Amino acid sequence: MMKKMFATVALVFASAMTFASGGSAVHLEHMAPDLHDKASLQRGMQVFTNYCAGCHEMGYARYERAATDLGIPADIFEQNLLPSGKKIGELMTNSMDADNAKNWFGATPPDLTLEARLRGHDWVYTYLKSFYEDETRPWGVNNTIFPSVGMPNVLEHLQGVRHMTCAQAPSLDEHGKPKFDTLTGDILTEEQCNVVVQKTEGQLSEEEFDQVAYDVTNFLVYMGEPSRLQAESLGIKVLLFIVLFGIFAYLLNKEYWREIH
Repeated sequence: MMKKMFATVALVFASAMTFASGGSAVHLEHMAPDLHDKASLQRGMQVFTNYCAGCHEMGYARYERAATDLGIPADIFEQNLLPSGKKIGELMTNSMDADNAKNWFGATPPDLTLEARLRGHDWVYTYLKSFYEDETRPWGVNNTIFPSVGMPNVLEHLQGVRHMTCAQAPSLDEHGKPKFDTLTGDILTEEQCNVVVQKTEGQLSEEEFDQVAYDVTNFLVYMGEPSRLQAESLGIKVLLFIVLFGIFAYLLNKEYWREIH
């Protein structure tokens, strides 16, 4: 009975981990979110507004809250980032009809308010960088960590066209990390198919596009928990209060019982 219980728990845990990683065994690139970097968050919101907001909503957040947290004055936000016909106090929704969206993309584009919390920031960052040319798909592209993706690569003109081929690629261990030659320290490579390589250049260099992907992911991490920095700041104050109160309570208790003993 206990063996079956442990087996069930292990299966549920493994399924949850697979879902959290997007259901893919592809190695995820790491990125470290920095919610203190307001310049990055502002750039991320600008890219999201220009390229993503037409299809993807953030229906659990408001424009005004984002503008305030990111340090964007209301008048500048309204002129440059607020969609036509919207008021700054409204939720971040769009006018796309759900039925039409389902016909166009095969499914209604998901709300992205909590996407970074659901998938993980490494998954989102890798996803943005993993589109490649695939003429068998309706929109002409696919994604290595989200096979049969139903959306176009809206950042293709920035990243350039990438396609899948056979090429020399780093040999990875069971943890998805590159293997190294024990004598020379060089990364071991092997010929692999299903390797995505650059076909045509985009408007940005690889490093510049990496920064775009980072900024968008950083913004989505913020949107998933807008009050995180305030909560962390408050948590430190609460811990300091508990420590000081504990010291005071200890001294008071000691003084109280001193006369009795």
